[in-house]
Amino acid sequence: MYVYLNNKIVPLSDARVSVFDHGFLYGDGIYETMRVYDGVVFMLDEHIERLYRSASLIGLNIPKRIADIKISIYETLKANSLTNAYVRLTISRGYGPIGLDPDLCKEPTFVVITNEFKSYPRSYYEEGIKLTIASVRRNSKEALNPQIKSLNFLNNILAKIEAKQVDAYEAIMLNVSGHLAEGTISNIFFMKDGILCTPSIECGILDGITRALVIDLALKNGLEVKEGRFAPEELYMASEVFITNTTMEVMPVSSIDKTEFKAGEISKLLLKKYRQEVNGYVKEKKAEGPSLWE
Repeated sequence: MYVYLNNKIVPLSDARVSVFDHGFLYGDGIYETMRVYDGVVFMLDEHIERLYRSASLIGLNIPKRIADIKISIYETLKANSLTNAYVRLTISRGYGPIGLDPDLCKEPTFVVITNEFKSYPRSYYEEGIKLTIASVRRNSKEALNPQIKSLNFLNNILAKIEAKQVDAYEAIMLNVSGHLAEGTISNIFFMKDGILCTPSIECGILDGITRALVIDLALKNGLEVKEGRFAPEELYMASEVFITNTTMEVMPVSSIDKTEFKAGEISKLLLKKYRQEVNGYVKEKKAEGPSLWE
């Protein structure tokens, strides 16, 4: 396995970051995860745009141009001979003395990790997965802007621990006001009274790239979509529930705590449309001419 570290591809055994790196010491950094289909990184521009937004919001200077970031991703995929993969791009504040002052770090640490993508079990899509609503609340948006895709994930990890304790695949977190927010690694959607509902950005959630695409696909296919503030009781009363993220795409939910659901027609429809969108995107990118994935 090979990793892209700062400015070069290195073997996994040489992919080392200092114990004085502020990403390790303080969770001071940002990241993006992406999925690769048939050698093409899906919605790469959108992920890089969000990466730069996160960097701007924490005052972090990304040490590469957009074109160079794309090249580093594809070089890492090529080095590992991967065409269907998962990509993790991480940028930390970098090496520096102990202390919170960002100016202690002179240069960010830039890492690209790629792994073979292993499909989720078919039963997950046919029957759904189990969720729980965690007691751990989502960080207040006034305390930590959720539009920063940060390395500091302890809030989500605590909710994930709760999920594991009840044998649930994912935990849904409420915001400080008690409204539905998001999962530890996903956005949540549910059908209620014929309307597709999902928490709004104002609820303190990350504006997921997959979330935005699913909303667009729902609207294009004649569904009414409502983004707003929802109590957890409304989720329990839903006729259908699913979650979304880059790797899962559209994943149906079979139960939340003691309430059971069926993998419904809306999640199946949107998964189908999502994968059609992926296929069209890959075909279009490969038709553009000399490309990074060749």
